[in-house]
Formats: sequence, structure tokens, C-alpha cells
Amino acid sequence: MNTDNRRGIVMMTVAMAFFIVNDALVKLVSSTLPTAQLIFVRGLLTTLLLGGVLLATGTWRQWRTALTPTVPVRALFDSAATFTYLTSLFHLPLGNATAINLAAPLFLTLFAILVLREHVDGRRWSLIGLGFAGVLLVVQPRAEGFNGYAALCVLATLFHASRDLLTRKVPAQVPSLLITWTTAAMVTLLSGLWTLATPWKPMPALAMGQLAGAALCLAAAYHLLTLSMRAGDMSVVGPFRYSGLLVALLLGYLLWGDVPNALAWAGIVLLVAAGLGMLHSERLRARAALDAATD
Repeated sequence: MNTDNRRGIVMMTVAMAFFIVNDALVKLVSSTLPTAQLIFVRGLLTTLLLGGVLLATGTWRQWRTALTPTVPVRALFDSAATFTYLTSLFHLPLGNATAINLAAPLFLTLFAILVLREHVDGRRWSLIGLGFAGVLLVVQPRAEGFNGYAALCVLATLFHASRDLLTRKVPAQVPSLLITWTTAAMVTLLSGLWTLATPWKPMPALAMGQLAGAALCLAAAYHLLTLSMRAGDMSVVGPFRYSGLLVALLLGYLLWGDVPNALAWAGIVLLVAAGLGMLHSERLRARAALDAATD
């Protein structure tokens, strides 16, 4: 394995750990603060932190590139994903919410088929079906005792996939850091409007510290995720995205005593298998295209 791939794997693994720690921190704070206030404060801290990085690196000088229509539209989808995912996260076990959210690449593939008219063979269709079966096992929809927050988490995953689809349309000259800052600013703006319709609560020092830690983890996770994708081959680095699920299950057990039931475990296994299979399929397609181009 070359050095770039090793660096990419390390950064991807650390990025996913940061994402899950961020989720755990905001889930802890959700017991003391309203959702809108929590998202606004975390968003404000994240925006200020990323803004400082923009100033320090000089990336802010390229601010005009963020006026490309796909950037604010992507930020809107990311904001919708943030609101729906965090709302569901506050009412679901951390491991279950993370597992559902890991289905985003499967939805992205389905969108690519429907919107971009990409050709899909029987193998990829089978993997999509396998992944969706996994989602159903984790969500466990039933008439009696149906948890609507699980359905909300699925909606959040759809928003995440839509965001990723739009990311493909963002021009290459737009810096990743500027895209991330635009998203954080959009989340802050929209959640700020949301707070106007909900009462504010006093913020204990502990909650403020937890949100500051969440903002730092979120900023670091986004940056490391971008670096990991650029450092190594996606087919090699991508599978390590699922390391976040292990962190989520561990933190869920340590902090809340959450243990998935047998059906949820089966769904998690199917989701991971489908995701890894999809990444392997993409690797084979890329290799075939490269071989065809060199012939």
C-alpha cells in the first residue's frame, strides 16, 4: 500500500471518529437545550471557527466562487439534512441513527441512476436492494409502536445523498473549505430563524463547553474527510467510512446503554456489506474504464 493511501485511511478513520463524537456531544446537550437553539449555537461556533481558518489561509479571497448556484443550493440540502438528522438523533440510539445515515451512498447511487441516467448492472441493483433491506431492519417499521423518528432519519439520509449528488456539480475551482463554511453559515442562518419561533433556555457552562467541543469536532471532521478523499484512492479509503459505526455503537453503549436488537444487528451487517460491495463495484468499473482507455 502506498503512502498516500495509508494517509488517506488514517484521516478517514479519524474524521469518522470526530463525526460520531460530535453527534454524541450534541445528543448529550439535547437533554437541556431546545433543538433550534442547540443547532444555532453549534452552527455559529463552527462558522466562526471555519471563518478563522479561511482568514488564516487566505482562502476567503476566492469568495466569489461560492456564488456559483450549486454552492448555496447544496448548502440548503445540507441544512435540511442537519435539521432532520439531529432531530431524529435526539430520539434514537446513536448506533441506529449512524447505521441509517450510512445508507447515503446507496441513495446516491439510486439518484445517479434516476437523475444522471447512469447505467447500472444487475450486481449494483442487487447491492442497492440489499442495503435498503438493511435500512428496513434497522428502522423496523410496523403499525404498532412505529417510531416516526426512524423515518425522519431516513429522510435525513435522502437529504445527505442529494447534497452529495449536488457536490458533483460544484465547479472544481471552488475551494472545499469555502463550501464547508458556506454550509455552516447556511445552517446557522436558518436555525437562527427557527429560534425566533421557539423559547430560549439559559445555557449551562457544561452545555456550552460540549457544543464548543462539537463544533471543533465537526470542523475537523469535514476538513479531514476532504483531505482523505484527495490523499488516496477512494476505492481504498472509502470503506473506512464504516469505522464510524463501531465508534457509534461503542459510545452508544457507554453513554446510554444502547444495544441494538437482533434485527438491527442484521440490518447493520447488510448495510455495511452493501456499502463495501458498492465501493468494490465502483473500483472494478474504474479499472475497466482505465483498461479500455489504454487499449
